Amino acid sequence: MSNKIYLKNMVFYGFHGYYEFERELGQRFYVDLAITTNFINASKSDELKDAVDYVVIYNKTKYIVENNRCKLLETLICKIADEILAIYPLITEVKVNIRKPSVPINGALDCVELEIIKSR
Repeated sequence: MSNKIYLKNMVFYGFHGYYEFERELGQRFYVDLAITTNFINASKSDELKDAVDYVVIYNKTKYIVENNRCKLLETLICKIADEILAIYPLITEVKVNIRKPSVPINGALDCVELEIIKSR
């Protein structure tokens, strides 16, 4: 059985980018998570101790984005995925998407988006 928890369009202010000015000025980053887990124990007990607490997941993601300075989004996205998997043994897979809207590209662009899927 595979159940999902989604945290969509979380917005954090971080200092990530290859160029020094990006790590000094910072900008908004948008993060989506899709967490695969099992709801059976939580559905039977109706207790948070048997579930994945998405408040904890949100706060961990916020901490990682706002308290690191990565040159590459690849580094940041792997940190998020690894930390989410480390928090709860109940999580069997996590998919992380990060969108960076202000990129130093000379042209029209909504954002750059990275995605990673990590499993146990």
